[in-house]
Amino acid sequence: MVQTSCQDRVLAPALPEQRQGEKGLFFQQRQGFFAAAKYKERKLFMDEIKVVPYIPDEDYDNPAMVVDFYEFTMANCLFLHGFKNTTLVFDMFFRKNPDNMGYSISAGQRKLTRFLLNYHFNEQDIRWLRTKGMSEEFCEYLRTYKWKGDMYALPEGTVCYPHVQMVRIECDLVGAILIETYLLQTMNFHSLITTKATRVTGLNTHTPRSVMEFGTRRAQGESAGNDGAYAAVLGGCIGTANCLAEMKYGSEVKAVGTVAHSFIEFFPTEFDAFKAFADTYPDSVSLLLDTYNIMESGLPNLIKLDDYLIEKYPNDPNRRVKSARIDSGDLARGSKRLRKALDAAGKSYIKLVASNGLDEKKIANMELYEHAHFDSYGVGENLITSASDPVFGGVYKLCAVENDKGEIIPKIKISENVGKITNPGFKKVYRFFERENGMAEADYICMHDETVDDTKPLEICDPEARWKRKTMENFRAQELLVPIFEKGRLVYELPALDDIRRRCAYEVSTLWPEVKRFDFPHQYYVDLSEKLMALKDEMLEAKR
Repeated sequence: MVQTSCQDRVLAPALPEQRQGEKGLFFQQRQGFFAAAKYKERKLFMDEIKVVPYIPDEDYDNPAMVVDFYEFTMANCLFLHGFKNTTLVFDMFFRKNPDNMGYSISAGQRKLTRFLLNYHFNEQDIRWLRTKGMSEEFCEYLRTYKWKGDMYALPEGTVCYPHVQMVRIECDLVGAILIETYLLQTMNFHSLITTKATRVTGLNTHTPRSVMEFGTRRAQGESAGNDGAYAAVLGGCIGTANCLAEMKYGSEVKAVGTVAHSFIEFFPTEFDAFKAFADTYPDSVSLLLDTYNIMESGLPNLIKLDDYLIEKYPNDPNRRVKSARIDSGDLARGSKRLRKALDAAGKSYIKLVASNGLDEKKIANMELYEHAHFDSYGVGENLITSASDPVFGGVYKLCAVENDKGEIIPKIKISENVGKITNPGFKKVYRFFERENGMAEADYICMHDETVDDTKPLEICDPEARWKRKTMENFRAQELLVPIFEKGRLVYELPALDDIRRRCAYEVSTLWPEVKRFDFPHQYYVDLSEKLMALKDEMLEAKR
C-alpha cells in the first residue's frame, strides 16, 4: 500500500483493500499498521485522513515549480554525475493540427519570455525539494540559479505546421530540463485557443467577422480564462467578457458586456429594465431580447426604448440603441424576423448580436445557408476550451547534446509510429513564398549550418512519401526562428499585442484558401533537407 507523508510525518494511509467474506465486510492493511477487523469495528472515513501541506498556502504559485516531478529526478541525477554544465538542445513542436485543420498559430511566446526572465527558486521550493530526496548539492545550486540559455522561437502569431520547431532551447541541463512542463503548458494552450479563434472570427476567410470572447465562466480555471482571452484576441476577437484579462494585458484585450437575463427579470417590466440601463449608459445601449418573448415583448420594448432616447436626446444621434442580442431559440430565424421588423420601423442602425453555444461551423452555416442577419457574435465555451479538439499536442524533445569538446552530438527518439520519430540534430527552418503573390508554399527544415539560396531552383519532397517531389522556382526563402534569449540575456523586443494580432492576420492571409478550409484541407508540405534526411536515416540504421 502506498503512503503519503509530509514534513511533519503525518501519515495518510491509502484506503485498504476491501474484501467480501462470510462474516461481512473486512478491511486489510497490507503493511501491518492495522490488523484485519470487521467493518463495524474499524470503519475509516475519508475525513479522518489528514495531510498537512508542506506550504499551507493554496495560492502559492511560483511558476518555476510548475514541473513534472520526473524532471527534477532527471536533473538531479545528471547533476550528480558531473553534467552540470553540459548544454542540451531541445525542440518544441507538435505532430497534428487541431481539428484536422490545415494550419495552426504559434502563440504563448510573450508569457514564456516573462517566465524565463523571472525564473528562480525560493527557500520554500528548496526545502520542499529536500523532502523529496533531491541532493543537497543540487538544492544549493538551485537556490541561486538564473536561467542562462538561448531561446529561438517563431514570432508570436506565426502560422506553423506539424514537426516544425516552434521553440528551440539551448541551455545547461537544469535550464533545459526543468522548464519543459511550463513551456509546453504555455505554448500548447495559447496556440490552441489562438488557432481556434482564427476560425471562429473568420480570419481564415475573405470576410472576417466581429466576435467577442464570452467563455470565462466555462474555462478550466482562472489562468485558462485569462490566457484564453488573450489568445482569443490574438486570433481576431474584438474583446472579452473577462475583466481581469484587460487589467493584465491592457486595453487591447477589451472587457465588454451589458446585461444578463437576471437584470431584466429584476424589474417589474421588461421596458423598465431597458429604460434603467439606457438612463445609466445612454452612449452604449445594447440589450438582451429573449428574456420573455423576442418578437412579442423584446422587440416592441426595444423600439419603444429607442423612440424614448430619440425624444430625450433629439440632437445626439450617438444616444440611440446600438445593438440587441438574442441568446436562445432559432438564432438564424430570429435574426431574419428581427432585421425585417427593425428595418420596417426605421431602426436599420440597430445591430444584431448572437450568442448561445456557437462555434465556427455553426456561425458559417447560419451565414452561408440560412442567410442570418447578425452583425457580431458572442462565443463562449466552444472557443475558450476549443471544445471540438481541446488538446494541442506540442512536445519537447531532445535533439542534440554538446560534448566536452564543444561538438554538437545529434540525438533521436525512435518509435514504431513513424510520426513520432524525431528529427535529430541542431536545426533551423525556412518558409518558402512565391515571389509573385507572396503565398506560402512549403516549410523546409535543415541543419543549422545549411543555407538556402533562393536564386536557384530547389527540389523538395514529402519526407514520409519521398516520391512526392516539387521543384521550387522563383521563390523567396525566409528563416523563421528568431533569437529571443542569448546566454540568458533578452535580445528581442516584445511586440505590442496589436502588432501580434496584425502578424497573425497577415500570416493567415499568406495561406492558400485550400489550406484554410474546414474540411479536408490541402496538405501543406514540410520538407527535410537532404543533409538532415541522410543524418536521420543514418541514425535510424545505427539503432536497428
